[in-house]
Amino acid sequence: MIVIVGFIIVIGCVLGGFSMAGGHVGALWHPSEVVTIGGAALGALVVMSPKKVLIDLVKGCIASLKGSPFGKKSYEELFCSMYEVFRLVRRNGLLTLESHLADLHHSSIFSKYKLISHNHHVSEFIVGAFAPVMDGSATPERLAQMMDMQLAKMEEEHHYPISVLQKTADGLPGFGIVAAVLGIVITMGHINGPVEEIGHKVGAALVGTFLGILLSYGFFAPMVTKLEFMGHEELAFFKTIAALVQGFVSDLPPKVCMEMARRGLGAEVKPTAEQMEALLKSVEQAGG
Repeated sequence: MIVIVGFIIVIGCVLGGFSMAGGHVGALWHPSEVVTIGGAALGALVVMSPKKVLIDLVKGCIASLKGSPFGKKSYEELFCSMYEVFRLVRRNGLLTLESHLADLHHSSIFSKYKLISHNHHVSEFIVGAFAPVMDGSATPERLAQMMDMQLAKMEEEHHYPISVLQKTADGLPGFGIVAAVLGIVITMGHINGPVEEIGHKVGAALVGTFLGILLSYGFFAPMVTKLEFMGHEELAFFKTIAALVQGFVSDLPPKVCMEMARRGLGAEVKPTAEQMEALLKSVEQAGG
């Protein structure tokens, strides 16, 4: 929602300033320029991107309009669910966790925390983190290495759609110039026409340059930065899961695991020590 508001501000300020200077907004509407620039940019994007990257880019842009799902509420549910899991394992042994990991949606623990169980990537990561622990195939040190490798790969894959979108943003001013040159070529073919007609065609050509630069710096480049921030937020959430699991596998008490993970969070999503204590007490009082 914030992204949409930002784009509206960009459009409003540009068109408002143009109108205040005595311009007519209708003079900026030239579909041929939009088709030339948009088609060239889209074609370049398709050429440089594998299918998976294009899909991830579309999903990322849609997610940026909705906002990041990894806010403070998600961290609170993560801490509560993992604390409940750790307490269960301490009481009844590791095998009691098997039924919960088999289906997080119907787990008596995870089903209470919708932001965790209904997020496919998060639930998959949690199950994958516990899998080597469940079958006893990984020591704490080896588990840490495995999770670090997985996190590094996630970060790398997240960068791919950002990279192609950045290249598209960099190319838009050039495509704007292409549209402008084509407009000048058309104008030269009507050089003996009325002055008004020539002025109209030159104006249309200049709109091509205007659109290329505006789309690049006003829309695509900000979207790239937004996706980068969302990638950092997502990676931080998964790093928190990894820290919790690694701490527990290293035989640290559940509350110590929670505190270590809490201290590594950013200020925007980090619960205070008092808030964390209240969360953990709520789990204990609920019988978790």
